[in-house]
Order: sequence, then C-alpha cells, then structure tokens
Amino acid sequence: MSYNVEEMSWSDVRDLFRKWRDDNERQSDTVMQLWDGVLESKQAKLGNERHLVLEQVIIAALDCNRIETAEHCVSVLSAEFPGSLRIQKYRSMLLEALGRYDDALDELESIIRKDETNAAPRKRKVAILKTQGRTAEAIKELCDYMKIFMSDQEGWHELCNLYLSEGEYAKAAFCMEELLLHNPHSHLIHQRLADIRYTMGGLDNIEMARVHYCKAAKLNVNNLRALYGLFLCAGHIMNSKAVVGKRKEAQKLAQWAMEQIQQKTVKNVAPTDTKTSQSKELGKKSCGEELAALEQAFGGLDVGKLTN
Repeated sequence: MSYNVEEMSWSDVRDLFRKWRDDNERQSDTVMQLWDGVLESKQAKLGNERHLVLEQVIIAALDCNRIETAEHCVSVLSAEFPGSLRIQKYRSMLLEALGRYDDALDELESIIRKDETNAAPRKRKVAILKTQGRTAEAIKELCDYMKIFMSDQEGWHELCNLYLSEGEYAKAAFCMEELLLHNPHSHLIHQRLADIRYTMGGLDNIEMARVHYCKAAKLNVNNLRALYGLFLCAGHIMNSKAVVGKRKEAQKLAQWAMEQIQQKTVKNVAPTDTKTSQSKELGKKSCGEELAALEQAFGGLDVGKLTN
C-alpha cells in the first residue's frame, strides 16, 4: 500500500509505525519512505517512543540495503545507551549485512558471555555459520542451544534440517521425535518422521515409517503424501521376509491406501462444470493413467494376491 507523504503529519506516521510494531509487521519499504519524507526531521517530537522508532528504522534500512541509514541509527542509539546488549545485537546485524561475518560472530559471542539465557544471539550465530557453509559448527552451536532451550520447536526443526543436509538421518529422526513430544497431533511431523525412517531403510525402519504414515493419514485424511508413503511401506513389507501375518496385513493396507488415493485424485482432477461431461471423462482417463504410472513406479506391486 502506497501513502501520500505530503498529506501525512508526523503524528499520523507515528501512529502507523506503532500499529506495525504492535502487529509485528515489517513494511520495510514504506517505513523508509515515511521516515525519509516525514519522521526523520520530526523525531524530537516522538519523546521516549523515538528509540523504538529508531530500532524499527534499523531493521527496515537493513532490509532495503540502506546501510548508511542503519549505521547512523545504530551510532545514535549506541551513544545514548552505551553497553546495551540490545544495541549490540543491532550492531552485529549491521556487521552481518556488511559481510563482516567474523566481526558479527565476535559481537554475538560478547552478548552470549554477558547473558547466557539470551536466545536471539545464539540463533543468529547459527544462522551466520549456516550462511558461511560451516554446517558442522552450526550443528554444534545449535545442539548447545537446544540443551538450554529444549522447548524451542523451531530450533528442533532447524537442527533436523541441518542433520539431513549432512546425511545424519538417525539424528534427524531424533529431532522429529522430540517435536512429537511437543505436538503429537501434527500430521506434518508424523509425515516427516515417516519420510526420514523410510529413507533410512531396513525392515524395522520401514515398519516405523508405516506407523507414522498411518497416524498422519488418520490426523489428516487428505494427506496424499502420507497415503503414497503408506502404499510404499506396505509394498516393502509384502515383498520382505516378514511373517505371513504381517505380509497379509500389509496387503490389505496397500489396497486401502490405493483406494484412498484413487478416490481423492479422481475427485481433485475432475472439473467442477457439470455441463462438460466430455472434459470429465478426459479428466478421469488422465487420472487413471497417472495411477497406472504410479503403480508401475512403485514396482508393479500386485496387491490382489499374496504368496507364501
């Protein structure tokens, strides 16, 4: 949304900035536009709110690559609040924007030494290490962070991603299991844990993946990925050396999963216009071809019979 700077008073801009802060909105381009056109010359009228506005402008300036503006605001706040950890955090962000990653890491280390319970600089440090491609160091730093902030779900997600990038699937699965403790009714967490277990391979992991795919499909009946995964797991178990009872159970599960996939895929592909019956038939034919290709890709599993 564009604003007419000439028609806005400094109090209008102040109220707008306040609303964006309360709603946690960045609006960086507009913030810089209104700061340059209205508020910068009137900041003395802001009173104690001036410091909050300057922080807001720092973030917006970094987003818009207005380095000089960010440097000016940081220097102003540093002069008024020497030794403030909050201002030191903005200084590290400025150094990061300038590409001076080692200096930024030094600033963050200084903050952590002064306040070990401050989560933000620890997470920022992980982000910088990840940006530099220092994945092993990022993992170590994030593990240290998770020992202190064990309830941080975003942290577990990020640690899982880092482990996956390094091929550490067992450790990635552990991260998703920790997330299940916090949110056991999330079909996406069950699905992702199942994906990881399936990738690890082996009958035990395939059976565990089947359990979590079943749970994901139960929590969200429209989760096609979980149904596809369930079909794959059942196929592996059918063709394994498992006992006959397990293989028969897997056969029934594979049949059920394929039926659910067919129902949902046909429903999604068919056009909504009831007058175009020819288009419907084409849609169903296309869907049938897709399902045939799907079954072929899954190894041509014959779910109609099971031999000893």
